[in-house]
Amino acid sequence: MAAAYLAFAVFGGFWGTWGASIPAIRDQAGISDGQLGTALLFVGAGALPAMPVAGRLVDRWGTRVTALLLASLGLAGVLVAVTARDLVGLSVGLAVLGTVSGAADVAINATAGSAQATTGAPVIGRAHAIFSAAVVVSSLGAGGARATGLPPVVAFAVLAVGAVAAGIVLARNAPAPVVAGYRATGRRTPELRSGPARPLLILGGLGALAFAVENGHQSWSALYLGDVLDAGPTTAAAGPAVFAGMVALTRWSTAGLSTRRPGAVLLCGCLLAAVGTAALASAASVAFGLLALAVAATGTAVLFPTLLSVLTSRVPEDVRGAATSVVATIAYLGFLAGPVYVGRWADAVDLPGAMLALAALAAALAVLAPISVHRLAKANAARTSGAPASRGKTHSPTP
Repeated sequence: MAAAYLAFAVFGGFWGTWGASIPAIRDQAGISDGQLGTALLFVGAGALPAMPVAGRLVDRWGTRVTALLLASLGLAGVLVAVTARDLVGLSVGLAVLGTVSGAADVAINATAGSAQATTGAPVIGRAHAIFSAAVVVSSLGAGGARATGLPPVVAFAVLAVGAVAAGIVLARNAPAPVVAGYRATGRRTPELRSGPARPLLILGGLGALAFAVENGHQSWSALYLGDVLDAGPTTAAAGPAVFAGMVALTRWSTAGLSTRRPGAVLLCGCLLAAVGTAALASAASVAFGLLALAVAATGTAVLFPTLLSVLTSRVPEDVRGAATSVVATIAYLGFLAGPVYVGRWADAVDLPGAMLALAALAAALAVLAPISVHRLAKANAARTSGAPASRGKTHSPTP
């Protein structure tokens, strides 16, 4: 469990620093909001090819892969801060960053899933809570650095030192890979190939919508508070911090519930996300805007960890990395598309209108997620009860 928690702390530290540094990065590069949205597409260009590969590497080499990726992520952040001098430089840096962060995303979620399956504790929800708490701390630190006039590279350099140190600790304490089939044959086990791919695609699609809402807020809240509600640099940086803080508290307190009643948790989360996002669009003050962000955060907090818990209950350990990579790759499309979606709507109308468009995504997910998870649970139960004993497969019951 400790490895999963440390990995998520580093990952959260990076994204908190990035979220609070977006206004400074945009100004340093001299680009518009729409151009920023375009540059963010290059994160996906790097991430999407890397994520399936990362899943297979994790299945074969375990935590050592996670350690290497976390250390590389810190260095990639420094690269972005250095190269963001124009649209081209920012886009190139984000492509490299996307490659590392996408692979790291798969690795840390597979690590948490393995720990949850092994211990029975709600590791996924708690690990994501630690991620969000790290976002709070790092975003406040990066916002404070910006307020004092320091360039973005300073905050990313501090993060890189911590990421490399964490990678060393993980590598030194990494257990031997547990997938005997990989060590013996060097090939993927056929179990994942013989199982149905449709549930993984469904979970990935739901995760994409959830991530679009979550990262839409995380990436644009500082800009929204500053540009629409006239907040100062330090107060604007509190937007990602408030959002992530509420996410952390909600994830930690509901981790167990998410594994027992996923459909109900998803429905409540989607509704809160939609209401909070719509309220932000009508905010007339910084205080009300922060309150609306907190409500939206409470809703979005439970979405992706709950979907990952459903995944963990469906797949065996020896293909957890590969299965996680399928779901995470599809879900990551939403993580990337969310900020772009907001940016394009902001160019077409304005930022409040973009928030209403984001609320519509949460409302759509409120319809789709509970129904889909319920159907997956029924299908999994039917397959488990009807599986021939001679096949020798076991499945954990879906929560």
